[in-house]
Amino acid sequence: MSPRAFSGRREIPAEANAWESFRGWETLFALTWTVSTVFVILDDSHPAGTRAATVGLMTLCAAGYLLFGRPAIIEDENNSYRGVKYMALMVAAFVPASLLVPSATFGLFALCPQVFMLLSGGRAVAAVLVLNLAPAIRLLTRTDLEAGEVVLFAGTTAIAITFALVFGPWISRIIHQSKERANLIAELEASRAEVARLSAESGALAERERLAGEIHDTLAQGFTSIIMLIQAAQAQPDSARHLHLAVQTARENLAEARALVAALGPAPLDGSTLDDALRRLSARLGEESGITVNCAIDGESRPLPPSTEVVLLRAAQEALANIRKHAAAHCVRLAIRYGAADVTLTVEDDGTGFDPTTPTGYGLRGMRTRIEQQGGTLTVTSAPGLGTSVRATL
Repeated sequence: MSPRAFSGRREIPAEANAWESFRGWETLFALTWTVSTVFVILDDSHPAGTRAATVGLMTLCAAGYLLFGRPAIIEDENNSYRGVKYMALMVAAFVPASLLVPSATFGLFALCPQVFMLLSGGRAVAAVLVLNLAPAIRLLTRTDLEAGEVVLFAGTTAIAITFALVFGPWISRIIHQSKERANLIAELEASRAEVARLSAESGALAERERLAGEIHDTLAQGFTSIIMLIQAAQAQPDSARHLHLAVQTARENLAEARALVAALGPAPLDGSTLDDALRRLSARLGEESGITVNCAIDGESRPLPPSTEVVLLRAAQEALANIRKHAAAHCVRLAIRYGAADVTLTVEDDGTGFDPTTPTGYGLRGMRTRIEQQGGTLTVTSAPGLGTSVRATL
């Protein structure tokens, strides 16, 4: 993935990597080629025709750079067709130019680094050696050659070639590592954007699940109670008490709905303690169903974190709603025990019971999810005909 292809959700534009923002090699080529051409033109030791031919060859090299070399370097095409074609043109044009007028040899300062930008391995080494052939050919064709000149030429040539062979690959590796790091940063930024998107989706899903649990534990249970009370009123001549309870339940359900929409705490806890809310739930179950309900507070009562109180209250609501709808119980015991480092809610009934290994409805699953999200545990003990015990510990 190219850094240019990445478009993350950021408020400021991404900073280009060093290789894209600084192209010093272009300045080096332009300066070196201009100076070399000027040196060739001003070299009076060669005929004007020879200098003109050399300038023409160097102009051909510059055109080849613009057409083939520069695009290949920018696109980082290592050993590509364009790069090989450019190097072949350089050998075919630059070596004769440096043979005609030695001043053209200054162009090697620009060409040798380009070799390692475009070629790798043995190809790069061979190209550097071939580009440096002209001085050796000129030296070997001289008739007045002296031993000192041979030693001096061999030493300087060896240093120049060694410098090119050592620093050329090193610089090339730095360039490629910079590109790899830029690509890696772009991929990491894209991955971070994807993680943020998935996190947002996960948060939305968790919020939907939370709202589903709130609606089930409040509005759905309240509507169930209203329906049962109205049905009981229809079946009895004296229906005032049941209608009164239905109206009371409807009002509390409305309060729950308003609290849910306004993202406030659960309505039964507004302005009261958890113990008071549990006592009200127990009393309401007794009034609505005629079941004997005992509510006990064990240990030293104390305020709990709001999230803990909400989870315990919802667990009690769900357990009592299940008793009313399914258990056919006569007696219910609701107890909350405050320990030194935990709190336990227990709801027990003497109803019909069920097999805990069978799949359960949304209510128990939602209760377990709420409790486990708070780091607690839920234990459901039951058997057909032996009643049910629900214990939540936080």
